[in-house]
Amino acid sequence: MTDYIHCADGTRRGYVSRRINAIAPSGIRRFFDLLAEMDNVISLGVGQPDFVTPDIIRNAAIRSIEEGETHYTSNYGILRLREAISRHIEHHYGVYYDPATEIIVTTGVSEGLNIAMSALVDLGDEVLGPDPHFVAYPPAVVLADGVFVPIPTNDANAFKIRASDMEEGITPRTKAIILGYPANPTGAVMERDDLLAVAEVAEKHNLFVISDEIYDRLVYGGHKHVCVASLPGMRERTVLLGGFSKAYAMTGWRLGYVAARADLVEAMMKAHQYVMMSAPTTSQYAGLEALAHGEEDVRGMVSEYDRRRRLIVKGFNDIGLKCFEPRGAFYAFPSISVTGLSDEAFAEMLLMEEKVAVIPGSAFGECGAGHVRACYAQSYELIEEALERIRRFVERHKHGAR
Repeated sequence: MTDYIHCADGTRRGYVSRRINAIAPSGIRRFFDLLAEMDNVISLGVGQPDFVTPDIIRNAAIRSIEEGETHYTSNYGILRLREAISRHIEHHYGVYYDPATEIIVTTGVSEGLNIAMSALVDLGDEVLGPDPHFVAYPPAVVLADGVFVPIPTNDANAFKIRASDMEEGITPRTKAIILGYPANPTGAVMERDDLLAVAEVAEKHNLFVISDEIYDRLVYGGHKHVCVASLPGMRERTVLLGGFSKAYAMTGWRLGYVAARADLVEAMMKAHQYVMMSAPTTSQYAGLEALAHGEEDVRGMVSEYDRRRRLIVKGFNDIGLKCFEPRGAFYAFPSISVTGLSDEAFAEMLLMEEKVAVIPGSAFGECGAGHVRACYAQSYELIEEALERIRRFVERHKHGAR
């Protein structure tokens, strides 16, 4: 079969849509493919908790199945869960969302991101976002027929979006900005003053903000997460994305939510109801239990992540891989410039020679080049061993080594 079709006007075009062809394959996937073929690898690559979902949450899900709760829910999600999400956001950040009209339970934050783009972005609209960035941000914009415009960040500004850089990226076609803080892949956070400056630019140019706050509970070193929607004037122009994957160790349950003003939620519902119908029923009952009784487990996991965070940051700096202090999520983002290797070469050679998996920083955008992402959602002992292997590798490959 040929890879194109003949059109009535005599031209021919490919079977695969232009939107899909415009999306580059994930820069992470190749390393996962290599990893799958190797034994005894210490993986600092996969961005998910190593903890099992807490017992009380798993048992609540099992109980819901045993009680026959196996049917579709409302497209919006179980009302009791939406009420719990509303209370949760208000308790932590002082922002109230009406559970009846301003919250949708989604199949993970990834779906929330995509329905937000579907609702907001028209053909050719531009959406700003940080660089480096979570790998799904540009494809989500492209799938909505928009254009992703990266806003550069770097070590010098702790990988924060600066209002001045944001201004430089704005054109008459700019519709929105994606904020993802605490950040994947860098672990960067935005302080209140930083966010107020960004909010001022958004208001000045009448931009929407899609705020991906999936790591909101994973913050360290005295940092207090600031919910973008809690800032003055921002609730009405913000789509808040949140979920259960990271704080409650529920990645495989695929459960998240979007919260926004009612007219935006109604628009997003048009995409959600036809693409997804509703989030998995069993997962929704698990999420209800997580919000009701999961706080002690969250605190325990955050404390352990913090212990690992301090280990890996000190370890990288002691090795000579300069690493700024990540104060959120569970990633370190050290520079590997001392080796003279590209980030892709560093990651592949480290995997082959020392069986430690990290992700090249360039997989997350041009500004990630020269860094690697190391996820410390791995046991303390394995991180210690990984650091020793990385030390050996760097000693062999740093500038001047023979």
